[in-house]
Amino acid sequence: MEGKRFDSTLEGKLVVVTGASKGIGRGLAEIIATEGARVAVAARDQEALEHVAAGINDQGGECKAFKLDLRRVETIKDCFSRIEDEMGPIDVLVNNAGMGNPIPAEEITEEDWDWMMDLNLKGTFFCCQEAGKRMLSRKKGRIVNISSQASVVAIPHEAVYCASKGGLNMLTKVLAAEWSPRNVTVNAVGPTFVYTPGTAERLDDPAFLEGVLDKIPRGRVATIDDVASAVLYLASDNADMVTGTLLLVDGGWTAL
Repeated sequence: MEGKRFDSTLEGKLVVVTGASKGIGRGLAEIIATEGARVAVAARDQEALEHVAAGINDQGGECKAFKLDLRRVETIKDCFSRIEDEMGPIDVLVNNAGMGNPIPAEEITEEDWDWMMDLNLKGTFFCCQEAGKRMLSRKKGRIVNISSQASVVAIPHEAVYCASKGGLNMLTKVLAAEWSPRNVTVNAVGPTFVYTPGTAERLDDPAFLEGVLDKIPRGRVATIDDVASAVLYLASDNADMVTGTLLLVDGGWTAL
């Protein structure tokens, strides 16, 4: 029998995951490591990152922690330089770092707006730019941005979050249009609500959870494994012809 036609492995590739100190980012880093990738985890909380890296290394993976604050653009180039100096060329960037903060639209302050936009959109762009320049010089790379179903449907009290993720979708398309001819693909994954320590307070509220599940034909919220499956596909050679797309992992919410 001939060798496999499809190769989803990330064996030996260097994958950078931002916002990897907790929640979805941490889960993605751990799952990506089980696929044989070398992982660089980046976030503001160095102590938490070291704990994540130690856990991956204890399981036989290869992971290093790098401090990164996306709201301080001047630190991004230094972080990516340190990653490549210590671990080699970056094959895949997973832009996971981001935040949401439910606030009624009439109560949003300029500080609220700037804080979320700086993290979810501005910082993510400059991570794309920094990794992209390096990938373009080697004519190969994968960028996967973690967007949200809230980028295509309105979520009450999430005006800034929805706007930032909608902007991320368009950013993904533009970068794909510019960089795909040079073999750097750029895609996004849009999860519905994912149960994590950060979402537990809302999802543990029976009334809130019922309202969410009423909008998901699949009948459940997403797991980190669900998100990881989409990320692994877009990061793999199987997705070589996929670029500029938003892969929704929403259980059918946006189909209604």
